[in-house]
Amino acid sequence: MTASGSDELLVGALCLAVVLPWIGWTLWHGLRNARLPIGRGYVERAERPGPFHLLLTLYILAALLIAFIAVDLLFGLTT
Repeated sequence: MTASGSDELLVGALCLAVVLPWIGWTLWHGLRNARLPIGRGYVERAERPGPFHLLLTLYILAALLIAFIAVDLLFGLTT
């Protein structure tokens, strides 16, 4: 099943308008409070610096991937 052009525009716009700011907000508050959410708990930087930095890296990679997907869907970079 293929998506129409309007479906791709809608999903791309939702990625940019909802998902990407949500990840950014999570990162902003996580860095400010020195703890990032994972599941129903948190990883604190002072207690577990290694897992905190790994989770931070995963959040950043997720944001970059969502941004790439959104731009691809909006502008049709790949076929």
